[in-house]
Amino acid sequence: MAKPLQEYARKRNFDATPEPVGSHAQGKKAAHALQYCIQKHHASHLHYDFRLELDGTLKSWAIPKGPSLDPKIRRLAVHVEDHPLDYANFEGRIPEGHYGAGEVIVWDRGVWIPEEDPRKAYAKGKLRFRLQGEKLSGTWNLFRTHLAGTKEQWLLVKSDDAQARPQADYDILEAEPDSVLSERSLTARRPRAAANKTTRKARPASKSKLDGASKAALPASFKPQLATLVETPPEGDWGYEVKFDGYRILARINGEQIRLFTRNGHDWTAKLPRQAKALAGLGVQSAWLDGEMVVANEHGVADFQALQNAFDQACDEQIVYYLFDLPYLNGMDLRQCPLEQRRSALAALLEKADDKCLRFSAGFDQRVESLLDSACKMKMEGLIGKRLGSHYVNRRSSDWIKLKCKQRQEFVIVGFTDPKGSRAAFGALLLALHDERGELRYAGKVGTGFNSATLAHLHQRLAPLEVGKPPLPTPPTGAEAKGVHWLKPQLLAEVAYAQMTRDGVVRHSVFHGLRDDKPAKAIGLEQPVKSPASNTPTLQLTHPQRVVDASTGITKRQVGEYYAQVAEWILPHLKRRPVALVRAPDGLAGELFFQKNATPLNIPGLERHDKAEAGQALMIIDRVETLLGTVQMNTLELHTWNATAKDFDTPDRLILDLDPDPALPWKAMLEATQLTLALLDELGLQSFLKTSGGKGMHIVVPLTRRAGWDEVKAFSQAMVQHLAGLFPERLSAVSGPKNRVGRIFIDYLRNGKGATTVCAYSLRARAGLPVSVPIRREELTELEGANQWNLLNLGKRLVEGDDPWADYGRVRQSISKDLRRRMGVES
Repeated sequence: MAKPLQEYARKRNFDATPEPVGSHAQGKKAAHALQYCIQKHHASHLHYDFRLELDGTLKSWAIPKGPSLDPKIRRLAVHVEDHPLDYANFEGRIPEGHYGAGEVIVWDRGVWIPEEDPRKAYAKGKLRFRLQGEKLSGTWNLFRTHLAGTKEQWLLVKSDDAQARPQADYDILEAEPDSVLSERSLTARRPRAAANKTTRKARPASKSKLDGASKAALPASFKPQLATLVETPPEGDWGYEVKFDGYRILARINGEQIRLFTRNGHDWTAKLPRQAKALAGLGVQSAWLDGEMVVANEHGVADFQALQNAFDQACDEQIVYYLFDLPYLNGMDLRQCPLEQRRSALAALLEKADDKCLRFSAGFDQRVESLLDSACKMKMEGLIGKRLGSHYVNRRSSDWIKLKCKQRQEFVIVGFTDPKGSRAAFGALLLALHDERGELRYAGKVGTGFNSATLAHLHQRLAPLEVGKPPLPTPPTGAEAKGVHWLKPQLLAEVAYAQMTRDGVVRHSVFHGLRDDKPAKAIGLEQPVKSPASNTPTLQLTHPQRVVDASTGITKRQVGEYYAQVAEWILPHLKRRPVALVRAPDGLAGELFFQKNATPLNIPGLERHDKAEAGQALMIIDRVETLLGTVQMNTLELHTWNATAKDFDTPDRLILDLDPDPALPWKAMLEATQLTLALLDELGLQSFLKTSGGKGMHIVVPLTRRAGWDEVKAFSQAMVQHLAGLFPERLSAVSGPKNRVGRIFIDYLRNGKGATTVCAYSLRARAGLPVSVPIRREELTELEGANQWNLLNLGKRLVEGDDPWADYGRVRQSISKDLRRRMGVES
């Protein structure tokens, strides 16, 4: 072993420790930025290991008290042996009895930029450098002292710049204690300094245990976690609560300012003064609370119509705010705390409530079948189940489920009929739902569930929305359409029904009230989630037990099962698009083949196009049996064109692939993605995001077919050059490793004819078999990496049922002359 790592190897038994063996870098390496990492290490005592890449190893210092952002504080840094470069990603437990025994997490990582020749500065014992990391940034100093000791004693000091902060105001070790690579958190915390009064005050008032809580500013807005409708109770450890028939309301407390918001962010504080006053009486410094506003009937069961009446009459005295979750409290983000701990803290908080309009939504520990039967007999709406130990996420999740007693949901009101007999105002409401294409589809009528007061009130709301023609592409005809007053599709009706016909028309429907807390455009048929396995196509594979990825033991059969599971998700992205394959006949350990044409593949249903037709020989794979046939041919990745068979010469999308220097921190990728999105927003181009499954992000811009390949490529290049000109230290418009050292190359070359990009939901031929996954724009800042999802963990996300790109097919936009002019592209 080369000399620089001899001391590292001498101290370790690699047959017993999970630490990487490592080897000193040999030969000329591709140009790249110098990486750094800081590992939080709880051995005999808690300390931080600061490591800088130099000459193929990590120069390392142990810092007992960790880095400080305060320039007045000098931290002792004890120089220790060099570590291998792959140690920068090491997390885990070093066994007892071995050198450094204890837990290790990667507390921070990124790139370091020396201000002078790093070798000369290191030899001189005086390093001055900038950090660009997940947590640390700005200018820092490491210099050798003359203090006596068995090892060199250095000092780490922050320079006084824009990133510096007084220790008394902000302790970064306390505020951001956990890993930047994973959800790991060391159980042992260092003692907080007595002078750090601000941090102590920010702890939740509750004495409840809160594992995973982290210091955070109170968000100005907040999206709630939503439940997934299921057919039957799932297996596992779950807690169940009543499914309230009310309005979902989120409460924001910031000092004396109390605000109450609907799930879509509408401020309803003025409608709920009593509840706001009661929340103010809790004595909380800051918080977000999640719950449901409810009015109970004479039997104590939530009554949505009664709640609607209470709002109509501006009478909040009967409204009870049932609270069931606590995502933020007193300067702490609790979303990563287990469900039970968040609810325990909430229950303790509500013990202080003087006003009975605030109540804790209690859980039940009986068998779920018995609970659901009781709820249905009491004419409740159903149950909400929550997976024990789960975190709070700001989207729909399979960790929260709903079990309904009867079919009931929101419908868009598209018309009403004239009243008959003694009835006043109107006869029935005409209902509609959005289909998978986003078009309104007629869904029947509801004519019961009204009294004279609701008829009159509803008619006042309906009359101003009347229009002269149906808002439906295919309206009802004949008797169904006789005497109908058509409406702008803006109002929503909560309707219960016995069944829905094959044509999508409700039967035996009952009106329960108007809903003002959701947008009409978001309303489609709510269907229970079924197990993906129930629709899994048949797999026929040779050598199914062949190991594809030695790091995980994943086999060829598991690859086939994955593509069978995601077939309904990936096929829309493959539809009619030329595709190239990455094949791995001998697994990841062998040679990989990138194949663009069908010869000599023998795959059922494979569609071939010759050079005369498409300009080059190509293939299309957009059927389940064909997709699974590629697995039989040892395919791992599928890459697609930006055009379809409808017109091979005219692209229907533009893709920007953000490709980073591997040493850059993930934070740099997030910033680059946000900058690119900002430019697209400024240009008025709607875009969609997906992870690459590797290190970067893909931004996809749908286009109507008006521009050719050369125009689209030139426009994308102009955008990238514009961004690189604005941020030359962060972004590059020139390909090649040497041009992206410490920067991110925004690859516009994907937009030429014949160029391909990995398909959404495709596996990547990398260790762990990560996946390229579409995400919602609001999920971007929550991502921990572009390889966050893989073959083994993506299924949980898919069960949630929501398509982050649901609106993709509705986008109509093109690269206009004005856009080309603004980007300086010749017409």
